Amino acid sequence: MAGNRYRYGAWDDGPDPLAPPYDVRAAVDAVGERVLGGDSLRDALRDLIRRGPRDGRGLDDLRARAQRLRRDALRRGNLDGTVTRAQALLDQALAAERDALRGRDDPDARFSEAVLDNLPRSTSRAVEELSGYDWASAEARDRYQQILDNLRREVVEQRFAGLREALQSRDPATDARVAALIADLNALLAKHARDEDTSDAFQEFMAKHGEFFPDNPQTVEELIDSLARSAAAAERLLRSLNPQQRDELARLMDQALGDGPLRDQLAELTDNLRALRPHLDWRRGERMRGPQDLGYSDATAALGELAELDDLLDQLGQEHPGATLDDVDVQAVERRLGRDAADDVRRLRELERELRKQGWVTRDDEGLTLSPKALRRLGHTALSRVFDDLAGKRGGEHDLRDAGAAGDLIGSSRRWQFGDEQPLDVVRTIGNAVRRRAGRGGGTLPVRLEVEDFEVAETERRASAVVALCVDLSYSMFADGRWGPMKQTALALSHLVATRFPQDALQIVGFGRHALPLSQAELAGIEPDLVQGTNLQHALKLAARHLRRHPDAEPVVLVVTDGEPTAHLEPDGEAFFTWPSTPETIRLTVREVDQLARYGATLNLFMLGEDPGLRRFVDAVAQRSGGRVFSPDLGELGRYVVDDYVRSRRGKR
Repeated sequence: MAGNRYRYGAWDDGPDPLAPPYDVRAAVDAVGERVLGGDSLRDALRDLIRRGPRDGRGLDDLRARAQRLRRDALRRGNLDGTVTRAQALLDQALAAERDALRGRDDPDARFSEAVLDNLPRSTSRAVEELSGYDWASAEARDRYQQILDNLRREVVEQRFAGLREALQSRDPATDARVAALIADLNALLAKHARDEDTSDAFQEFMAKHGEFFPDNPQTVEELIDSLARSAAAAERLLRSLNPQQRDELARLMDQALGDGPLRDQLAELTDNLRALRPHLDWRRGERMRGPQDLGYSDATAALGELAELDDLLDQLGQEHPGATLDDVDVQAVERRLGRDAADDVRRLRELERELRKQGWVTRDDEGLTLSPKALRRLGHTALSRVFDDLAGKRGGEHDLRDAGAAGDLIGSSRRWQFGDEQPLDVVRTIGNAVRRRAGRGGGTLPVRLEVEDFEVAETERRASAVVALCVDLSYSMFADGRWGPMKQTALALSHLVATRFPQDALQIVGFGRHALPLSQAELAGIEPDLVQGTNLQHALKLAARHLRRHPDAEPVVLVVTDGEPTAHLEPDGEAFFTWPSTPETIRLTVREVDQLARYGATLNLFMLGEDPGLRRFVDAVAQRSGGRVFSPDLGELGRYVVDDYVRSRRGKR
């Protein structure tokens, strides 16, 4: 339309609707980069959520903002402002009363002056003693009543924000309405505490009193949450004051609430809420300082904000066992940190959901971990790096070309024989039937197959191998920066065997003070242990056990280590460690080497570092076993191990 005018500006109503979604694969690859670099798998996945796929938009940023807000709240003011304000009003009331009495010359005036002169120094006790005093000054009477009315109003408003306007007057009908509200509320909470169905009772309560709850709770649980937070803030205010201030405020509140039913009803309400929400921090105090004296409402609001920020800090920290992003209260994030922060939490939730939906991660009791699909991608990445190094450095394949039952097609075929398991060569089989029928002069159709027509495709049979890769998990591997290359090498070899040589049987054995077999997932997630010890003897025992499970395969043992053996197993199965190494540890380790050599296993060692003791040991082992020793740079460890595995399978030494 000709009269329409439009104005354009920056989008400010939530996340950019045109922003690209998170690149889930890129997020997985970023985690993989860190794992291959030697970082903890758990830490890498945790940091993906904590830091966010984009810098500064993860949980750490939100937590830092919450911590800044908490520091600001602690500097908002002094919590004893209620007593201070009451003292100021009392001083004004007494000054006005003395002025009025000074102009009178009668015994009653002198008696009243004596009463005022002997009032206690305590504000609350003075207010209590003046409860029956006959004020001569209307102004003084109003100031005194203002102390009680203000505090009473603030106490009730703090619990029920919707009563603010109704409490501006001293109408007895308002008092009756407040009393009815709290009585009905206590009855509803008592019914809920007995595990009775409160759906209808809640609806009736909200229909009658809903105007006093501006947050509009939709369930009785939401109602309890809101009321309990307010009640806990009031309790925390008392806990935050010193004993004298606490006594002063408690006495003033008793005076303000009077002797009617309101005081007992509020006490009952607090008890009910405490029983229904015991996990809230009811007893903790805070030390707040600032240039202002905070009144009751402002003080409890500040303490309520601090409590909610403390809960958010705990939720955003994700430190407790089983913590998930679903634990984060998005509404509380939006209340305290703003709409953009709440949107960030929602995006992080969506990222985790998408990672799980696409099968990249799973969640266990300790948090997120990579799925088998992601581990395959991680192994592929590790192997790709190794192949980049191997490019141009090796020729040919490592296969034994022979007509066999398993392997890759080589393009030729032969007549089918009983017992053959090779795949059927359909083209040549049908061709044989067509030529046979045409040679008999009967035409080519229909094609009828006979036994002599069938041909099977020939394949190249690959020699199977049983491989044990023993990797050093001692702390020195981590301290000297060898942890990442070790992981990358083992993951690369694992992926190579799974994808290129599935007929091979690979077992990864990790060894520190003890040795243990590791799956691909366990290897990716393993973290360094501060316990000292290099128990190669135990690792070779497990390697030999793995070789014997596959007696028909070519046995290959590869050892990656950066130190000579310093531990061995005692007859009772306990590990004995000492440094420097003892002759007994060396003897028992060499005995395992000899058993592997007698079994016919190829034993090659990859020495990291230039420790003289390690050099003497590996040279002696290689000489006894007929194996070889490599001293690769860290960047070439993967190439050396993978290349040696391939050569060992071909029989090239």
